[in-house]
Amino acid sequence: MRKPSIEVTVREMELRDIAPVFELGQRLFTAEKLPTLYRSWDQHELVQLFGSDSETCLVAEAESQIIGFALGRVMQKPRSAWRYGWLLWLGVEPKFKRRKIAARLVGQLTNLFIERDARIMLVDTDEDNSDALTFFRRYGFGQEIAHVYLSMNLESHPRYLERRSLADEE
Repeated sequence: MRKPSIEVTVREMELRDIAPVFELGQRLFTAEKLPTLYRSWDQHELVQLFGSDSETCLVAEAESQIIGFALGRVMQKPRSAWRYGWLLWLGVEPKFKRRKIAARLVGQLTNLFIERDARIMLVDTDEDNSDALTFFRRYGFGQEIAHVYLSMNLESHPRYLERRSLADEE
């Protein structure tokens, strides 16, 4: 069954979009589905990214609501002639998936990176996020490099326990 057609506008993110983009990200990047992304998705990063790179922060809007976003940054390494476009966050409201909204967001962001002389576009995702991997491969991303993400629960660290004990005594 084909989904009904809707009019979607992809545009540069505005200040008024920060709250709906954050809320959409909260629904998409949950601890159960994407624990690594969940830990790093926060309003401070979103506000900082918008403040420093608003021209590469895009939203998809339909029916007067934000239904998707692509947040990127152009980076230049010191002593390097190369500029990189980095797609940091991509999300689409689940009920609007399979309508090429993510493709439009990535396409427009790619064009913005090219206009800013980026030579390489980077994206990363969890190795178990098969939907994202399939999507990015379909749109030309490759040269996959395995990355190990490690964490340590500090609640069992002796220093943490000591501080906790002192706080409880107060």
